[in-house]
Amino acid sequence: MITYWQQDDGQFYKTKKEEINSKKPLWIDARNVTRDETNQLQEDYELEQDHILDILDPDELSRMEEGEGYILTIVRVPVYDPAAETPYFAVPVGIIIKGKTIITICWTDCEILKDFGNNRIKNIKLTDFPSFIVQIMNRANLNFLRYLKEINRRSTSIQNEMRMEIENQEIMLMLGLEKSLVYFSTSLKSNALLLQKMKSTKLIKFDDEDIDFVEGVAIDNRQAIEMADTYTDILFGVMDAFSSVTSNNLNIVMKKLAIINLVMMAPTFVTSFFGMNFKLPFETMPGYWAVTMATILCVISVFLSVWLLNINKEKSEARKRARKLSRKQRQKIRYETRKLKKQERKLK
Repeated sequence: MITYWQQDDGQFYKTKKEEINSKKPLWIDARNVTRDETNQLQEDYELEQDHILDILDPDELSRMEEGEGYILTIVRVPVYDPAAETPYFAVPVGIIIKGKTIITICWTDCEILKDFGNNRIKNIKLTDFPSFIVQIMNRANLNFLRYLKEINRRSTSIQNEMRMEIENQEIMLMLGLEKSLVYFSTSLKSNALLLQKMKSTKLIKFDDEDIDFVEGVAIDNRQAIEMADTYTDILFGVMDAFSSVTSNNLNIVMKKLAIINLVMMAPTFVTSFFGMNFKLPFETMPGYWAVTMATILCVISVFLSVWLLNINKEKSEARKRARKLSRKQRQKIRYETRKLKKQERKLK
């Protein structure tokens, strides 16, 4: 969908293509574009097809370059789609400056451009295209930070559920959040390189205020990169810990199965051995004796298996008690140290 925007008294207003005021700067917002719409923009503003294809490529990195009569800037921005397999991801937004017209192209819906059209961002001047680009990058950093906090909260809630019971669905959700963090980290680092290029580029003329603004945006970008790297390391560590817990639980189950197999091996051996074609030692005895002996063997095997399994339970309970005691001792030590610190402060 292509919409045409112009500005009056600092406020954006939508206009039709036939009613565009040629004396005022124009912003063309193209989101969820179709092939016909991209062809229309390419013909109306003489854009190169390779640049259009680069903007529509989901994996395109941030960059700035010069075309024939225009300047192209590609910025990576975050997007949230709850219906997608990876709910948080990043997409490229192409910003083209040609004369008094600035064109933004994105292959999907973009919350940042929607905020611009709804006049939610202050101090935007359509007459200052370099500042317009930096405002988009600044808004992208804020959304990156907000989405990173949401990812951290979602991962914490999933971890709490996994402590109760680990299911495949929860593991897949954690993997989706891991992919989102990797996408965010790559996009933020790509935007950081673009910000460095903006400080020294000659394609777009930045005034002193714009350069200061670029430096502030670069600081926010570095903060977002550090936050994304930290959350990624934490999430990878959590997944490793849960995989260790899963393998430990599997080992416990296998131990129990091995104990049951060992206990049942003796009666199985006896019954299989005396099932061969030769005289049995108890065949001259009444029938109830054979039944009694088999029952006794089964009862003995059951008691053995229960006893062996209870030994493992007693050991695990003893370990838990030892951990609880160590925690209580730590709490006592902390409480005593706090008391001593308070007394020292009073003496001072």
